[in-house]
Amino acid sequence: MASPSPPLHPATILCIYFVLPAFAELQRLQHQPKHDGSLNFLVIGDWGRKGKYNQSLVATQMGKMGDKLDLDFVVSTGDNFYNSGIKGLNDPIFIQSFSNIYTAKSLRKPWYSVLGNHDYRGNALAQVSPILRKIDRRWFCQRSFVLHAGVADFFFIDTTPFMNKYFNNSNRHYDWRGVLPRQKYLKNLLKDLEEALVKSSARWKIVVGHHAIRSIGHHGDSVELIKLLVPLFEANNVDMYMNGHDHCLQHISSINSPLLYLTSGAGSKAWRGDVKESHSGVKFFYDGQGFMSVQITETDAKFAFYNVSGDQIHHWTVTKPIMHTVA
Repeated sequence: MASPSPPLHPATILCIYFVLPAFAELQRLQHQPKHDGSLNFLVIGDWGRKGKYNQSLVATQMGKMGDKLDLDFVVSTGDNFYNSGIKGLNDPIFIQSFSNIYTAKSLRKPWYSVLGNHDYRGNALAQVSPILRKIDRRWFCQRSFVLHAGVADFFFIDTTPFMNKYFNNSNRHYDWRGVLPRQKYLKNLLKDLEEALVKSSARWKIVVGHHAIRSIGHHGDSVELIKLLVPLFEANNVDMYMNGHDHCLQHISSINSPLLYLTSGAGSKAWRGDVKESHSGVKFFYDGQGFMSVQITETDAKFAFYNVSGDQIHHWTVTKPIMHTVA
């Protein structure tokens, strides 16, 4: 009888689970919507600072709004833990910046998250590990994945590897395990994203990433994403792209399509004070802390931005008429 194989070291398990699937088809999740088919969720980004820079105050207002909306889940647009992600599975910053901050009952729902560039400065494999869900079961973070939620499909994409500056800057460490070779990673991600968008028959198609495509905030437009992602979005009728990275709240409309560019990256440190020349499609810009709420039905999507005091500072509605087939 053959002797049993020795147990795998935890680090080996992590590498098998996360490095090999980097070139696999996007993971797909199902989220059951309400009985009437509607979805209510909050969007927050750039938040994890152990409650500092008004993170705790924003969290309090999120909890209040979550109660009013009967929340389904929370979307996190990345840069979840500052300044350099998490060090490992036992890093106390996970509890200090997440579990101990977002304590409202209404926020005890799934948190669907992507990585930001600051998260890549730490142990990226640890942050996307399912082991973290044993610490806080709300947490779900992957590099890229698809969330099917009835009336809407969400496509979470890993934008940091698209950005040339992180590979040209040798002064900082980034955890590229599972990403290199970079061009192969991006080629496979774009292929899988396009296939998922084409196959989607959802009424609403929503893409979530960390970096802004269009922005008048500190970081401005992302030329790499404009070149590689926008044509995919326009060809496949994506309704909106949600991001963080710029520490502000923004509503920008495309001048070429119905596509919306929505920034919610104001979860903690904000007020940078530098605004670039305005795009023609800019509808709203706010440089302070806050978050976004979204309410979606088959025919309507209602959006609102809230500041650190819970005041609604901008809102609008997008209507999508139902097309009836004539026999």
